[in-house]
Amino acid sequence: MKLLLNYFTIIISLFSLQNLALAETNTLENKLQKPPSTKIFPSNFQPETPEQKLAAADRLYLAGEKAAAEKLYREVKAPFSEDIEAKINRPKPIYEPTELPIKAQVYWRQVQEGLAKNLETQIFVALNLLVKEYPEFIPAHIKLAEVLKADEQTELALEILHQAAGLYPNEPELIKAQITALANEKKWLEATLSAQQFALMNPEHSQVDEFNQLAETYRKKFQSQLKSKLRGNTIANVVTGALGVALTGSPFAAMNAVQTTALMLRGESKIGKNLAKSATKSLPMVEDETILEYVNTIGQKLAKMTGRNEFEYQFYIINDENLNAFALPGGQIFINLGAIVKTNSEAELAGLLAHELAHTVLSHGFQLMSEGNLISSVTQYIPYAGGVVSNLIVLNYSREMERQADVLGTRILVSADYAADGVRNLMKTLNKDKEDRGIIAWLSTHPETAERVRYLEELIVNNGYNRYAYEGVVYHGKIQAQAKALLVEKKKDFSEIIDRE
Repeated sequence: MKLLLNYFTIIISLFSLQNLALAETNTLENKLQKPPSTKIFPSNFQPETPEQKLAAADRLYLAGEKAAAEKLYREVKAPFSEDIEAKINRPKPIYEPTELPIKAQVYWRQVQEGLAKNLETQIFVALNLLVKEYPEFIPAHIKLAEVLKADEQTELALEILHQAAGLYPNEPELIKAQITALANEKKWLEATLSAQQFALMNPEHSQVDEFNQLAETYRKKFQSQLKSKLRGNTIANVVTGALGVALTGSPFAAMNAVQTTALMLRGESKIGKNLAKSATKSLPMVEDETILEYVNTIGQKLAKMTGRNEFEYQFYIINDENLNAFALPGGQIFINLGAIVKTNSEAELAGLLAHELAHTVLSHGFQLMSEGNLISSVTQYIPYAGGVVSNLIVLNYSREMERQADVLGTRILVSADYAADGVRNLMKTLNKDKEDRGIIAWLSTHPETAERVRYLEELIVNNGYNRYAYEGVVYHGKIQAQAKALLVEKKKDFSEIIDRE
């Protein structure tokens, strides 16, 4: 059927329904740390500076004296804004029409009457009013998508469900409707990721097994689709790889559509390892064992909390002063040495790692690759021809992907018993670094910092996450000193090279 609505019909219908409705009137568990002694501090010890208070609070927290630790943490950490502390006011999702206000109930009755009498305009207008004015009523989003699909407006139907899922990402019926709609259009990867993301973000939900099964079912269909695509490619689509490498010096330049598809068939882990191998050969990597062990210990602790044990997580450090990080598919995480130097605590550095881990476990890099964006992003930012490393890699994640990584990263932090505001505090540090140095690589393609800080504060408050947990400032400070020394040494070596030339 086709909705043959004209402008005046819609306007008249809107006024009619609104008038009718008016009438009826929500640490690193430092392996070097010793078991706590009976007496944590000397009797005359009184921490005074913020650094001393955080260090003392960390010792108390690890010793199990969490009330005393919280008291000190509160003395140092500024409270969130009052409106955040008072919690946000998003309406809770509603499924029963009887729980709606009278005006919304009128709209819903108009929908039912329109469906019974096949009154297309009435159905369309009433559903649009419900979705706009009462977005908490989940059945309206689902029904509007169904009506649009029946009218062969498939992309608009998917967009309606996509927007609704953004507002209420933890509602299983809504996410199932989205998954079904994607699967009906043979968008197997998107269906897989939607199911997988719900399961990862809601590990305690009673339907988590069902969503994991949906993810596995559609993942197999996606693999089958890839195989068909690979068989269908002809030699005319192949760009000569040797020429690309010769011109750019980049091993990624050799990757054409056929090769990219073939690589994807090998799975996320092998994709990530292949890309990581090329990256480590081309970038100045840190080899200091103490620093590597520090980052790896934090990273592995966090990785255990992600729920994706099929990946072999590896953490790399690039000898670059910028605060930057990126995640390749399959658990290959890169951070700059500057990330250690510029973060204020282990919890903040863990926030950066948790954010990047969230990207990889949510398959964001794999999704970019399926869209043809991953290879171009990597090629754009790795200077293979021997230039000076500056921006490194920035993957062009969508705003929704960034929000998902912020949220899941925070949940990973909490699960690993770090202060819940590690990712939030990282945003503050990033913003300061941006102001001090101008826009930086990691932040340049991300959502506005103030927006991210706010929704992370809302997440922490609404879920009762503990921001007065382990910060890890003492050992982080020691590693920072070593990292700074490496950067100084690198600058010295670079200056000597310039002088010789």
